[in-house]
Amino acid sequence: MIVLLLQVKITVFLPEGSRRITSKGQITIPIEIREQLGQLPNTAVACEVEGDAVRITKTQTRQGRGRSIVAQLRGKGTGRMTTDEIMALTRGPRT
Repeated sequence: MIVLLLQVKITVFLPEGSRRITSKGQITIPIEIREQLGQLPNTAVACEVEGDAVRITKTQTRQGRGRSIVAQLRGKGTGRMTTDEIMALTRGPRT
């Protein structure tokens, strides 16, 4: 008895504009759509289910630690010292 092993490649054609979901649950948004909506790499998005569709919307990103600290301190100064005086305190006397 002779057994033949054949490798068969199956190609599936998707309808125009459709995408496949990867095993990690990812899809690629076409560059034309990303550019039209201003979606840059690392843009934060939210996904919402609407019937049998998913709506992807841009979300507000959390401020970084530095920006958060500056925002909390903004407007708290008394204005009694000049910038040069503050710098002298933080740096010490100039030599």
